[in-house]
Amino acid sequence: MRQEEASGGKSGMGNPATEPIPVFSNKWFWPDLVERRDNTARAIVGPHLHDHQFSQYMDPFILVLLAATAAYIVNGKQQRQRIALLSEHLQPFQVEKQIETLTQGYLRAMGEQDDERRRQILSLLEDSEQVLVGQFGRFCTSFQKVSEPQARVSRLPVSLPFATQLLASNCFDMRQMLSVHGKGLERVARNDAALSPRDKAFMMTAEILLMQHSCHWFCKSKSVASARMLARNKTPHEQLVQSVSPETRAAYKALVG
Repeated sequence: MRQEEASGGKSGMGNPATEPIPVFSNKWFWPDLVERRDNTARAIVGPHLHDHQFSQYMDPFILVLLAATAAYIVNGKQQRQRIALLSEHLQPFQVEKQIETLTQGYLRAMGEQDDERRRQILSLLEDSEQVLVGQFGRFCTSFQKVSEPQARVSRLPVSLPFATQLLASNCFDMRQMLSVHGKGLERVARNDAALSPRDKAFMMTAEILLMQHSCHWFCKSKSVASARMLARNKTPHEQLVQSVSPETRAAYKALVG
Protein backbone atom coordinates (compact mmCIF):
# COMPACT_ATOMS: atom_id res chain seq x y z
CA MET A 1 0.00 0.00 0.00
CA ARG A 2 2.74 2.32 0.95
CA GLN A 3 4.48 1.36 -2.18
CA GLU A 4 1.40 2.24 -4.25
CA GLU A 5 1.08 5.56 -2.44
CA ALA A 6 4.69 6.18 -2.94
CA SER A 7 4.40 5.32 -6.56
CA GLY A 8 1.07 7.19 -7.05
CA GLY A 9 2.78 9.97 -8.94
CA LYS A 10 3.97 7.46 -11.46
CA SER A 11 0.50 6.01 -12.06
CA GLY A 12 -0.81 9.34 -13.41
CA MET A 13 -3.59 9.56 -10.76
CA GLY A 14 -1.68 11.57 -8.19
CA ASN A 15 -3.22 13.65 -5.44
CA PRO A 16 -4.55 16.92 -6.80
CA ALA A 17 -3.46 18.64 -3.68
CA THR A 18 0.06 17.64 -4.40
CA GLU A 19 -0.12 18.36 -8.17
CA PRO A 20 2.40 21.02 -9.22
CA ILE A 21 0.70 24.37 -9.89
CA PRO A 22 1.31 25.47 -13.50
CA VAL A 23 3.59 28.43 -13.69
CA PHE A 24 2.49 31.05 -16.30
CA SER A 25 5.85 32.01 -17.55
CA ASN A 26 6.54 34.93 -19.86
CA LYS A 27 6.56 32.49 -22.74
CA TRP A 28 2.92 31.57 -22.21
CA PHE A 29 1.08 34.33 -20.38
CA TRP A 30 2.75 37.68 -20.96
CA PRO A 31 2.77 37.69 -24.77
CA ASP A 32 -1.00 37.18 -24.77
CA LEU A 33 -1.49 39.84 -22.13
CA VAL A 34 0.74 42.31 -23.92
CA GLU A 35 -1.05 41.67 -27.22
CA ARG A 36 -4.43 42.24 -25.65
CA ARG A 37 -3.17 45.35 -23.89
CA ASP A 38 -1.71 46.73 -27.13
CA ASN A 39 -4.91 46.02 -29.01
CA THR A 40 -6.89 47.82 -26.35
CA ALA A 41 -4.47 50.73 -26.44
CA ARG A 42 -4.73 50.95 -30.21
CA ALA A 43 -8.51 50.77 -30.01
CA ILE A 44 -8.65 53.56 -27.42
CA VAL A 45 -5.74 55.81 -28.30
CA GLY A 46 -5.40 55.07 -32.01
CA PRO A 47 -8.46 56.96 -33.30
CA HIS A 48 -7.54 60.01 -31.26
CA LEU A 49 -4.04 60.03 -32.66
CA HIS A 50 -5.45 59.58 -36.16
CA ASP A 51 -7.91 62.43 -35.70
CA HIS A 52 -5.12 64.67 -34.43
CA GLN A 53 -2.93 63.85 -37.40
CA PHE A 54 -5.90 64.32 -39.75
CA SER A 55 -6.63 67.75 -38.28
CA GLN A 56 -2.99 68.72 -38.74
CA TYR A 57 -3.36 68.06 -42.48
CA MET A 58 -6.89 69.44 -42.78
CA ASP A 59 -6.31 72.79 -41.07
CA PRO A 60 -3.89 74.12 -43.76
CA PHE A 61 -6.15 72.70 -46.47
CA ILE A 62 -9.17 74.52 -45.07
CA LEU A 63 -7.20 77.75 -44.82
CA VAL A 64 -6.06 77.44 -48.43
CA LEU A 65 -9.60 76.65 -49.54
CA LEU A 66 -11.00 79.66 -47.70
CA ALA A 67 -8.29 81.92 -49.10
CA ALA A 68 -8.92 80.68 -52.64
CA THR A 69 -12.67 81.21 -52.26
CA ALA A 70 -12.18 84.73 -50.94
CA ALA A 71 -9.76 85.54 -53.77
CA TYR A 72 -12.23 84.22 -56.33
CA ILE A 73 -15.06 86.34 -54.93
CA VAL A 74 -12.96 89.51 -54.72
CA ASN A 75 -11.49 88.94 -58.16
CA GLY A 76 -14.93 88.45 -59.69
CA LYS A 77 -16.20 91.63 -58.08
CA GLN A 78 -13.27 93.66 -59.41
CA GLN A 79 -13.77 92.25 -62.91
CA ARG A 80 -17.46 93.17 -62.87
CA GLN A 81 -16.53 96.69 -61.82
CA ARG A 82 -14.12 97.05 -64.77
CA ILE A 83 -16.71 95.67 -67.20
CA ALA A 84 -19.27 98.17 -65.91
CA LEU A 85 -16.75 101.00 -66.14
CA LEU A 86 -15.85 100.23 -69.76
CA SER A 87 -19.51 99.76 -70.73
CA GLU A 88 -20.45 103.06 -69.14
CA HIS A 89 -18.10 104.97 -71.46
CA LEU A 90 -18.68 102.75 -74.50
CA GLN A 91 -22.48 102.63 -74.43
CA PRO A 92 -23.20 106.14 -75.79
CA PHE A 93 -21.27 105.44 -78.99
CA GLN A 94 -21.73 103.09 -81.95
CA VAL A 95 -18.27 101.53 -81.83
CA GLU A 96 -19.48 97.94 -81.65
CA LYS A 97 -22.06 98.47 -84.41
CA GLN A 98 -19.46 99.95 -86.77
CA ILE A 99 -17.01 97.15 -85.99
CA GLU A 100 -19.64 94.56 -86.91
CA THR A 101 -20.44 96.41 -90.15
CA LEU A 102 -16.79 96.55 -91.15
CA THR A 103 -15.83 92.99 -90.25
CA GLN A 104 -18.85 91.54 -92.05
CA GLY A 105 -18.12 93.73 -95.06
CA TYR A 106 -14.48 92.69 -95.16
CA LEU A 107 -15.46 89.03 -95.06
CA ARG A 108 -17.89 89.50 -97.92
CA ALA A 109 -15.29 91.36 -99.96
CA MET A 110 -12.62 88.72 -99.41
CA GLY A 111 -15.05 86.06 -100.51
CA GLU A 112 -15.50 87.70 -103.91
CA GLN A 113 -13.64 86.05 -106.75
CA ASP A 114 -13.91 89.10 -108.99
CA ASP A 115 -11.25 91.71 -108.18
CA GLU A 116 -13.36 94.61 -109.40
CA ARG A 117 -16.30 93.59 -107.29
CA ARG A 118 -14.00 93.24 -104.27
CA ARG A 119 -12.64 96.76 -104.78
CA GLN A 120 -16.17 98.15 -105.02
CA ILE A 121 -17.21 96.60 -101.74
CA LEU A 122 -14.06 97.80 -99.97
CA SER A 123 -14.56 101.29 -101.39
CA LEU A 124 -18.08 101.41 -99.99
CA LEU A 125 -16.71 100.45 -96.58
CA GLU A 126 -14.45 103.52 -96.40
CA ASP A 127 -17.31 105.60 -95.02
CA SER A 128 -17.87 103.06 -92.27
CA GLU A 129 -14.16 103.19 -91.46
CA GLN A 130 -14.34 106.94 -90.97
CA VAL A 131 -17.43 106.61 -88.81
CA LEU A 132 -15.64 104.03 -86.65
CA VAL A 133 -12.61 106.30 -86.27
CA GLY A 134 -14.83 109.19 -85.16
CA GLN A 135 -16.90 107.11 -82.75
CA PHE A 136 -13.85 105.45 -81.23
CA GLY A 137 -12.13 108.82 -80.84
CA ARG A 138 -15.07 110.15 -78.83
CA PHE A 139 -15.06 107.00 -76.73
CA CYS A 140 -11.35 107.53 -75.98
CA THR A 141 -12.03 111.13 -74.98
CA SER A 142 -14.76 109.97 -72.61
CA PHE A 143 -12.53 107.31 -71.06
CA GLN A 144 -9.84 109.88 -70.31
CA LYS A 145 -12.07 111.01 -67.42
CA VAL A 146 -11.34 107.75 -65.61
CA SER A 147 -8.95 108.11 -62.69
CA GLU A 148 -5.44 106.67 -62.93
CA PRO A 149 -6.02 103.87 -60.38
CA GLN A 150 -9.17 102.77 -62.22
CA ALA A 151 -7.34 102.74 -65.55
CA ARG A 152 -4.54 100.44 -64.40
CA VAL A 153 -4.23 97.09 -66.15
CA SER A 154 -2.03 94.37 -64.67
CA ARG A 155 0.64 92.98 -66.98
CA LEU A 156 0.39 89.61 -65.21
CA PRO A 157 -0.98 86.85 -67.47
CA VAL A 158 -3.69 85.96 -64.94
CA SER A 159 -6.02 88.09 -62.88
CA LEU A 160 -5.20 88.38 -59.18
CA PRO A 161 -7.12 90.33 -56.53
CA PHE A 162 -5.69 93.79 -55.82
CA ALA A 163 -2.89 93.27 -58.37
CA THR A 164 -3.35 96.81 -59.73
CA GLN A 165 -3.07 98.21 -56.18
CA LEU A 166 -0.25 96.06 -54.85
CA LEU A 167 1.75 95.82 -58.09
CA ALA A 168 1.10 99.23 -59.60
CA SER A 169 4.58 99.33 -61.15
CA ASN A 170 3.69 96.25 -63.20
CA CYS A 171 0.63 97.86 -64.82
CA PHE A 172 -0.10 99.93 -67.91
CA ASP A 173 -2.65 102.70 -68.33
CA MET A 174 -5.79 101.76 -70.29
CA ARG A 175 -6.32 105.41 -71.21
CA GLN A 176 -3.00 105.40 -73.03
CA MET A 177 -3.75 102.02 -74.60
CA LEU A 178 -7.05 103.23 -76.05
CA SER A 179 -5.24 106.28 -77.43
CA VAL A 180 -2.75 103.96 -79.16
CA HIS A 181 -5.60 102.00 -80.75
CA GLY A 182 -7.47 105.16 -81.74
CA LYS A 183 -4.42 106.54 -83.55
CA GLY A 184 -3.85 103.16 -85.18
CA LEU A 185 -7.40 103.00 -86.55
CA GLU A 186 -7.16 106.56 -87.83
CA ARG A 187 -3.78 105.92 -89.46
CA VAL A 188 -4.98 102.84 -91.35
CA ALA A 189 -8.25 104.51 -92.36
CA ARG A 190 -6.24 107.35 -93.94
CA ASN A 191 -4.06 104.68 -95.58
CA ASP A 192 -0.83 106.48 -94.71
CA ALA A 193 1.12 103.42 -95.88
CA ALA A 194 -0.56 103.51 -99.33
CA LEU A 195 -1.68 99.89 -99.06
CA SER A 196 -3.82 98.11 -101.61
CA PRO A 197 -7.54 97.93 -100.68
CA ARG A 198 -7.11 94.26 -99.77
CA ASP A 199 -4.05 94.82 -97.57
CA LYS A 200 -5.68 97.84 -95.98
CA ALA A 201 -8.70 95.73 -95.03
CA PHE A 202 -6.45 93.10 -93.47
CA MET A 203 -4.55 95.70 -91.44
CA MET A 204 -7.72 97.43 -90.30
CA THR A 205 -9.08 94.07 -89.16
CA ALA A 206 -5.90 93.47 -87.18
CA GLU A 207 -6.15 96.91 -85.56
CA ILE A 208 -9.76 96.22 -84.55
CA LEU A 209 -9.01 92.77 -83.13
CA LEU A 210 -6.00 93.99 -81.15
CA MET A 211 -8.13 96.78 -79.70
CA GLN A 212 -10.77 94.22 -78.67
CA HIS A 213 -8.04 92.11 -77.09
CA SER A 214 -6.95 95.11 -75.00
CA CYS A 215 -10.53 95.70 -73.83
CA HIS A 216 -10.89 92.07 -72.76
CA TRP A 217 -7.50 92.28 -71.06
CA PHE A 218 -8.74 95.30 -69.10
CA CYS A 219 -11.94 93.52 -68.06
CA LYS A 220 -10.49 90.05 -67.34
CA SER A 221 -6.81 89.24 -67.94
CA LYS A 222 -4.30 88.79 -70.72
CA SER A 223 -4.66 85.01 -70.76
CA VAL A 224 -8.46 85.19 -70.95
CA ALA A 225 -8.29 87.80 -73.73
CA SER A 226 -5.82 85.70 -75.73
CA ALA A 227 -7.87 82.52 -75.28
CA ARG A 228 -11.04 84.31 -76.34
CA MET A 229 -9.32 85.75 -79.42
CA LEU A 230 -7.99 82.35 -80.41
CA ALA A 231 -11.36 80.65 -79.89
CA ARG A 232 -13.50 83.23 -81.71
CA ASN A 233 -11.17 84.43 -84.46
CA LYS A 234 -8.60 81.60 -84.74
CA THR A 235 -5.88 84.22 -84.35
CA PRO A 236 -3.07 84.12 -81.75
CA HIS A 237 -2.27 87.31 -79.89
CA GLU A 238 1.28 87.39 -81.27
CA GLN A 239 -0.04 87.28 -84.82
CA LEU A 240 -2.27 90.28 -84.16
CA VAL A 241 0.65 92.30 -82.85
CA GLN A 242 2.66 91.50 -85.98
CA SER A 243 -0.27 92.37 -88.30
CA VAL A 244 -0.99 95.93 -87.15
CA SER A 245 0.84 98.97 -88.45
CA PRO A 246 4.48 99.38 -87.34
CA GLU A 247 3.58 102.54 -85.41
CA THR A 248 0.80 100.78 -83.50
CA ARG A 249 3.04 97.79 -82.79
CA ALA A 250 5.85 99.95 -81.38
CA ALA A 251 3.52 101.99 -79.15
CA TYR A 252 1.69 98.85 -78.01
CA LYS A 253 4.88 97.02 -77.03
CA ALA A 254 6.14 100.08 -75.18
CA LEU A 255 3.04 99.94 -72.97
CA VAL A 256 2.68 96.22 -72.32
CA GLY A 257 6.42 95.59 -72.01
